[in-house]
Amino acid sequence: MKYFHNEIEAKWQKYWAENQTFAASNTSDKPKYYVLDMFPYPSGAGLHVGHPLGYIASDIVARFKRHKGFNVLHPQGYDSFGLPAEQYAIQTGQHPEKTTKENITRYREQLDKIGFSFDWSREVRTSNPDYYKHTQWIFIQLFNSWYNITSDKAEDIATLIALFEKEGNANVKAVCDDNITPFTAAEWNSFSSEAQQRILLQYRLTYLAETEVNWCPALGTVLANDEIVNGVSERGGHPVIRKKMTQWSMRISAYAERLLQGLETIDWTESLKESQRNWIGKSVGASVTFNLKNHEEVIEVFTTRPDTIFGVTFMTLAPEHELVAQITTPEQKAAVEAYVEATAKRSERERMADVKTISGVFTGAYAEHPFTKEPIPVWIGDYVLAGYGTGAVMAVPCGDERDYAFANFFKGTHGMPEIKNIFNQDISQEAFGAKEGFELVNSDFLNGLGYKEGTKKVIEELEKIGAGKAKVNYRLRDAVFSRQRYWGEPFPVYYVNGLPQMIAKEHLPIVLPEVEKYLPTEDGQPPLGNASVWAWDSVNNKVVENEKIDNQTVFALELNTMPGWAGSSWYWMRYMDAHNENDFASQEALQYWENVDLYIGGSEHATGHLLYSRFWNKFLKDRGFAPTEEPFKKLINQGMILGMSAFVYRSEDSKTLYSKGLIADKNVHPIHVDLSCINDVTNELNIEKFKAHPLYSDYANAEFILEDGKYIVGREVEKMSKSKYNVVNPDDICEQYGADTLRLYEMFLGPLEQAKPWNTAGITGVSGFLKKLWRLYFDDNGSIITNDEPTAEMYKSLHKTIKKVTEDIENFSFNTSVSQFMICVNELQQLKCRHRAILEPLAILVSPYAPHIAEELWSALGHEGSIATVAFPIFEAKYLVESEKEYPVSFNGKMRFTIKLPLDLSAPQIEEIVMADERTQAQLQGRTPNKVIIVPGKIINLVG
Repeated sequence: MKYFHNEIEAKWQKYWAENQTFAASNTSDKPKYYVLDMFPYPSGAGLHVGHPLGYIASDIVARFKRHKGFNVLHPQGYDSFGLPAEQYAIQTGQHPEKTTKENITRYREQLDKIGFSFDWSREVRTSNPDYYKHTQWIFIQLFNSWYNITSDKAEDIATLIALFEKEGNANVKAVCDDNITPFTAAEWNSFSSEAQQRILLQYRLTYLAETEVNWCPALGTVLANDEIVNGVSERGGHPVIRKKMTQWSMRISAYAERLLQGLETIDWTESLKESQRNWIGKSVGASVTFNLKNHEEVIEVFTTRPDTIFGVTFMTLAPEHELVAQITTPEQKAAVEAYVEATAKRSERERMADVKTISGVFTGAYAEHPFTKEPIPVWIGDYVLAGYGTGAVMAVPCGDERDYAFANFFKGTHGMPEIKNIFNQDISQEAFGAKEGFELVNSDFLNGLGYKEGTKKVIEELEKIGAGKAKVNYRLRDAVFSRQRYWGEPFPVYYVNGLPQMIAKEHLPIVLPEVEKYLPTEDGQPPLGNASVWAWDSVNNKVVENEKIDNQTVFALELNTMPGWAGSSWYWMRYMDAHNENDFASQEALQYWENVDLYIGGSEHATGHLLYSRFWNKFLKDRGFAPTEEPFKKLINQGMILGMSAFVYRSEDSKTLYSKGLIADKNVHPIHVDLSCINDVTNELNIEKFKAHPLYSDYANAEFILEDGKYIVGREVEKMSKSKYNVVNPDDICEQYGADTLRLYEMFLGPLEQAKPWNTAGITGVSGFLKKLWRLYFDDNGSIITNDEPTAEMYKSLHKTIKKVTEDIENFSFNTSVSQFMICVNELQQLKCRHRAILEPLAILVSPYAPHIAEELWSALGHEGSIATVAFPIFEAKYLVESEKEYPVSFNGKMRFTIKLPLDLSAPQIEEIVMADERTQAQLQGRTPNKVIIVPGKIINLVG
């Protein structure tokens, strides 16, 4: 019987689908194990061979855990809202829903061909109303919550209202807006409903506020920091500017400390944890207030080095700081406004990364030193960010490199004093930034003190004069939650007199309306401004035509939509109970599954999705809706599979193309070649195919300079990308070699976490291994399995493999398992193993990696049903205990032959056998050795 992978794989994929083989139960007595892949976005390009890497790894673990007796939840779905579908809709006029469904269909076909053990009965799509109605509900819970610092958790807004009614807000410890106006209980109770709503917006966990945002004019939307790369939009590479807009925001900053502490309780890589720590950016220091000369306003700064306060020579505000326009003098107005406009075109990330460029403008204003009362010039500079700290810094050039460079750059100009040294250290060449090894000088009451003593003393003195206090600061900013686009979750919000009102749960979902076009309106409103049926009837509780808006009972709905991370911030819980109509998941399902045991995905989500999802999970736990603090117990970042690009080399006039070996002294330009035009094994270009390819029509008449009659292309490892024409379609691999070959080969390429290049030429070895495996069970006439008792060597080979594969899967070292399979099959082939007692467990061992062939082998062994839940073989150490030893027999230290002897022989018994061996007699030629050295189990050496 031959191994026909196409027939076998189609057969078992059909069987799994019809029998719901991988459906998980919410009421099982088995221990649970939840394996999850990061939520995929279904792009129109479909999968290339790099995409399934993490899915294959998670599938191996899921299948292994089923064999080990676990009730495994291994779901899949689609993060189906997003900018790519919307941009395509803008270009083509097609509804994003249509292209999204088409993309999902294509994606599902490809996933099924690779044989993943997903529980498709729980599939979710974020763009389906039956999913996003729960996202809308979670948004409402955030709106109806505040963060109580005393209890250190989110609570229902009703408990805050009760406090206001009873005692006002003076003693309320809450995470809230800055500059809260104090009021008494009597005053609260006398406020109008609208006034009370405005106050509550300053405390809610999701709130409306004017915020500095990353605005992308070309995309017509706000972008998150992680959606910007090198100052342009990640999607499309469009310019991004800073702009003030009224936006919905999420008070993720309330959870900064818990997000930090939670990292200590989860099994994530240290590099990933460090990325989150840096993003959260905890700093311990002091808040210091500087009065402004000739202005009532003050400048508040946060500093981690309050001990250096006597070294302040100037202050720097972020160009966007609200005080800039108020304090700038008429003489400096033009220069300041020009600088502010220029800075708005640079993203925060770009400004943070650019440590070389020095720029700034003096405002003409002066602050007052809190102790010396000396005037301190106030500058603006783009190295200060409005979103970090207070958007202002007290510049101490002698102790900070950026301040030092700034002061030296503007040295001698109006508004830039000399650098003042407050350390007993040399600062002639650079700032002294260390926190030890110095004494403070020129620092009044701090003279002679070091960092710790100076910090403590200055905070005490600042508190005495009401100019500062100790403070912990976080870099983490509240997350902007509005997007000016169409293809996203609608907010369940309507407005009465400009104040947001939530729509009750029983009326959800608020479904995305139809619009004629997906661009912003002519007057700059978001795309939902084009909808004609987008108003809320508060009496009949339904969406109605805009023309019915009377601001009495019918009101305008929110025109923004939620960001891409809304639906992905809680999706793992929906999988637990995917068809629950009333709740995002039942408490029973949530308590059973708790959280994700293993999460696999890309490290690029470190400071986006993984931070937001942890925030939402903690919030839902606070409010009693989720059972655990952390959503993902263990997380592995898979590496990238890189493409092996191919190049031809053209002359400057494009009339000649040189083969790779002939370009050394030529002035040539490399051009990416579509892989369909080359032989991937020999790297030979199919010239006729290349000429006929629509991408290369310009070279149809070019001269091809060959080497040995062939055109050999250049090869280079790069990121796999359509633009580099190095994408390999997994469908082609599955068709030619089989899905099991693809799965094994992707694991065989190297450790899961590392990047590795794809080389189709290497796949033939794995394909050959599966054919060898097949030949252990079948010959040309059919099954060759026997029930004979295996030899000790056969058991040894099997149990070495059981031990290795079990350890490898538990340690996520999948590449070495594939090597062990190959060794085992070669050994069994040499031993002519046809024995059921060996080949049955071998089929189970292979099953997580190559499930289709394993199913077929299991069936051929006479078993009914699927191999998927058959118990995994147990390693028995006794089979690896050596009973014999192959000794090297040496004469005067030189090994001449080997002899296999039982390990339980004594030295005299070994000597007797060796001396009687004819090979020994031939070496001695009648001589008697002077000495016979024998160490049982190790060496035999005859001397003299």
